[in-house]
Amino acid sequence: MKEISCKLLVIGAGPGGYVCAIRAGQLGIDTVIVEAGKPGGTCLNVGCIPSKAMIHAADEYLKVSEMAEGASPLGIGLSKPTLDLKKTVAWKDGIVGRLNTGVAGLLKKAKVKSLQGWARFRDGKTVEVETETGVQVVRAETIVIATGSLPTELPFLPLGGKVISSTEALALKEVPKALAVVGGGYIGLELGTAFAKMGAKVTVVEAQPRILPLYDAELTRPVAKRLDELGVTVLTDAKAKGLSSKGDALLVETADGKETKIAADHVLVTVGRKPATEGWGLEEIDLDRTGPFIRIDDQCRTSMRGIYAIGDVTGEPMLAHRAMAQGEMVAEIVAGHRRSWDKSCIPAVCFTDPEVVSAGLSPEEARQSGAEIKVGQFPFSANGRAMTLLGESGFVRVVARADNHLVLGIQAVGSGVSELSAAFSLAIEMGARLEDIAGTIHAHPTQGEGFQEAALKALGHALHI
Repeated sequence: MKEISCKLLVIGAGPGGYVCAIRAGQLGIDTVIVEAGKPGGTCLNVGCIPSKAMIHAADEYLKVSEMAEGASPLGIGLSKPTLDLKKTVAWKDGIVGRLNTGVAGLLKKAKVKSLQGWARFRDGKTVEVETETGVQVVRAETIVIATGSLPTELPFLPLGGKVISSTEALALKEVPKALAVVGGGYIGLELGTAFAKMGAKVTVVEAQPRILPLYDAELTRPVAKRLDELGVTVLTDAKAKGLSSKGDALLVETADGKETKIAADHVLVTVGRKPATEGWGLEEIDLDRTGPFIRIDDQCRTSMRGIYAIGDVTGEPMLAHRAMAQGEMVAEIVAGHRRSWDKSCIPAVCFTDPEVVSAGLSPEEARQSGAEIKVGQFPFSANGRAMTLLGESGFVRVVARADNHLVLGIQAVGSGVSELSAAFSLAIEMGARLEDIAGTIHAHPTQGEGFQEAALKALGHALHI
């Protein structure tokens, strides 16, 4: 049995883990990172990156399909296109592979030692790793838990066969004729929309009164409208009950209490994710929990000295960029820097059609905080660039305090608005006021002008509406 010692051990090479290890290596910390699979974790391998690749492929296929049908307003016509999903998946896998190699190269450049295998705690300073060549014992002064999360399963719809998670959905070799999606959150709608564009008959079953329940209704309305245009059936206030006896349909209890069958080649279950806390020997160190998650403070310290936790295993929001920011912070704390979590906002992006972005507080959240607010909203139907991109659906909205005009939140729904998320977050982090955004020259013609116009609207003098 081999033994090695290090100053910092990171368990999990997802976005949070590998960023933590790279930053630690840059700071001269003797660092070891352990990962059972490929570098990049869920996000890079079976989540964020591959899903966006498939979404883009679906968008392109829909565009040429509409051109073939003579439905393109651009006047472009062509013959009927075909879709070879095997090639699409191979292209997606190629992107993932390049990024895997890139992460591994960055770890090596930072002089981080990588171990492939499953890590298990012996105690608060010792971990044993089951590798292909045997058990490797690692003793570390400080340990960071970055084990991520797993898809939540439903007891009456266990994964396997026709019942799949997002992982299996991203690896399908052909487009299903009929797809039932259980869960109308961002994962279900992103993948459901993509398969609908590829030609599948998609039905979404959501137990809440509306889709994307974590976003306010005004933001999700354009998404619901687009789903209807794409022929996606959305059942809200509905509950999935299991597979039919023949296994060819999903049993659903509808809002009126009746039971119906939804024919489906596959049932995609997307009802959330749970922290990956089992199988790591965490019972050996008995960390405090907040529900199923590992409890942390504003420096990501757990209840045990010398052990930190970052990313999805620590709770909501379960977002890769939150994990990355936590990982960078922890590396600097271990290096002796003074750091704590003082972020004003963590932007959330939903890559539906149209896309949804939210940074900071929604109007309702701002009102609940007790502040009197101003809200400025500007529609993309009045934005020249959005018109030229056939993306007039949606808007930009700015929420600010009424007394001093401090920006509390910024939201948008529209084509490609995910790329505005950095500007939204930057404005909130820097304590921008409405006058700062309104007084900043925004390039014309761009969709970003909608951000400036929303601020002007809140000030009472929008120029283009």
